[in-house]
Amino acid sequence: MRAAVVGDQGLELRDVPRPQPKPNEVLVRVHASGLNRADLGVAAGHRHGSIGGAGTIVGLEWAGEVAEVGAEVNGVRAGDRVMCSGGGGYAEYAVCDWGRVSIIPANNMTFVQAAALPVALQTMHDALVTNGRLKPGESVLIQGASSGVGLMGLQIAKLKGASLVVGSSTNPPRRARLKEFGADIAIDTKSSAWPDEVLKATEGRGVDLIVDQVSGTVANQNMRATAVLGRIVNVGRLGGTKAEFDFDLHALRRIDYIGVTFRTRSLEEVREIVRRMRADLWPAVEAGRLRLPIDRTFPLDEAAAAQAHMRANAHFGKIVLTI
Repeated sequence: MRAAVVGDQGLELRDVPRPQPKPNEVLVRVHASGLNRADLGVAAGHRHGSIGGAGTIVGLEWAGEVAEVGAEVNGVRAGDRVMCSGGGGYAEYAVCDWGRVSIIPANNMTFVQAAALPVALQTMHDALVTNGRLKPGESVLIQGASSGVGLMGLQIAKLKGASLVVGSSTNPPRRARLKEFGADIAIDTKSSAWPDEVLKATEGRGVDLIVDQVSGTVANQNMRATAVLGRIVNVGRLGGTKAEFDFDLHALRRIDYIGVTFRTRSLEEVREIVRRMRADLWPAVEAGRLRLPIDRTFPLDEAAAAQAHMRANAHFGKIVLTI
């Protein structure tokens, strides 16, 4: 089969053996694969948890048709249209643990649309609902809201009854579109005054919950914008992995600061994340209320060009490979 793998010069299209499903796995004939920021690091030779190294097939999410199921798999059959998360999605076939497989809703959703959803749905439900403990009537700030995961976060926050949803983007055209996806207020974190905007919108109190995909230099500003007894869930570090941290402000606000990543979670933990997400959000997915815009599609043999488009940071929504 054809696959985009890690080579000496980045991504290379190669013919590789088709994977064989283990008893707990599903083999999928891939029709579309979504791009994620972590893919750029893997393609550059870095590891992402257990994924990485020369010869690695890149890709964390995909959609397609089930070709074969392992002996331990229930609820999924050959021929089912599915969306999946895991590893090895930039390929004509990929395997996935049964707990990370979701049936594509029968609502005319295309494979391209479905391939954009798994990582965003799982990440943001886990961040907002499970770890962020979001309750109806609370206020939320999504840092890095114009990414695919961020746009999904805005929608889930609104769906779960947030009274105020704030989204950040440093790009003016993308910032202008955040309200289409649930943001009541869109802020520019390049402006040093953005915490004051949040405080003004919350009558001086600050937001109850921040889901932070930026980190780095916004860490202390986040705490200024957080209410006493608020929560900050650290999902991503696009703005840097290290920065000054005001421990006194953290203590004064009595903030719960929570770090999350899929890289150190067990298979059972990831299965539970997916189970909770589906139990809570699937009716909204089926109704088309949770969706992501597709910025651009590329064929598999242009996977390197697709990653270059993501690296240029000029996209809004998801970039998807078609296979």
